Amino acid sequence: MTDVAKTNLLGLTQPEMESFFESIGEKRFRAGQVMKWIHHFGVEDFDAMSNLGKALREKLSACAEIRGPEVVSQDISADGTRKWVVRVASGSCVETVYIPQGGRGTLCVSSQAGCALDCSFCSTGKQGFNSDLTAAEIIGQVWIANKSFGTVPAKIDRAITNVVMMGMGEPLLNFDNVVPAMQIMMDDLGYGISKRKVTLSTSGVVPMIDKLATVTDVSLALSLHAPNDELRNQLVPLNKKYPLDVLLASCRRYIEGLGEKRFLTVEYTLLKDVNDQPEHAAQMIALLKDFPCKINLIPFNPFPFSGYERPSNNAIRRFQDLLHKAGFNVTVRTTRGDDIDAACGQLVGQVQDRTRRSERYIAVRQLGSEAEEPRTANRN
Repeated sequence: MTDVAKTNLLGLTQPEMESFFESIGEKRFRAGQVMKWIHHFGVEDFDAMSNLGKALREKLSACAEIRGPEVVSQDISADGTRKWVVRVASGSCVETVYIPQGGRGTLCVSSQAGCALDCSFCSTGKQGFNSDLTAAEIIGQVWIANKSFGTVPAKIDRAITNVVMMGMGEPLLNFDNVVPAMQIMMDDLGYGISKRKVTLSTSGVVPMIDKLATVTDVSLALSLHAPNDELRNQLVPLNKKYPLDVLLASCRRYIEGLGEKRFLTVEYTLLKDVNDQPEHAAQMIALLKDFPCKINLIPFNPFPFSGYERPSNNAIRRFQDLLHKAGFNVTVRTTRGDDIDAACGQLVGQVQDRTRRSERYIAVRQLGSEAEEPRTANRN
């Protein structure tokens, strides 16, 4: 006789948790008690949940568990940035990054082991793709990071103030697991993070942006990286399916549908002599004219054999100034955690690649074509 699989409570939203307790013959209010133990206090042992009766604790031990991803390693940068490598059920490892800055602590969370999109300047994409993370594996990254700082419920100066779905993977290609995880992030029984401070970043999966608008009102970020379709087709191959006019129309619908003064965050990785010239700034100004957005410029963070370089500081300032003069709110993202390979675009993990993309990438490098291959479109 085989053991019945236990229900992992870590990834259950409040309604799902209430349904679980009803299914085992218990009152719905138990859901709130257990969620607080899990997410506020970081408790994973039912015997430590002192406001539950002994009989209930024994029942939960028999049919449920609280199981996060396995922490493989944790590194701390000289600037205070932290990076966790965690192993998920597929056997692959993904990375989570915590970035402190002023009074804000931002956690960058992964949604997939690897990434299917193969954006040419991103090291994650070169690892290929293995699996979607479960809701428990996604929220488990927040749970692990939160526990590392000590968990105090309702603490005003909590360490994690913002969460960005900008780690490994394309979040909208794992929609059914990402959305529940974000709901737990925002739930007062979870982490109580404001909807304005939970941000989902997408490369532009248009149908899922429209679907997202029907279920949540988290902040939206667009990985733009090019101001015209020809260049974006090279940098972000997904653009061939959803070109800029279609993509920006979808983003506008999402922002306008929120029914309040909200804006789109536009992420733009600056690549030397590729997309950092004055003509690119002019095209970007025309593209985003009258669009409610703020622009986040990201100087490229090098990784081996990428074929790209970081622009000079002068080129970065010139690009920023041109956008500023056109009336845009523009920031340049400070590179953080690059000494532990935790900077934007550097997340790699250990992906058991099902697509064989990493194999092909290594083969091309060995043939001496390192500089050209990252600039080609996805051939999967």
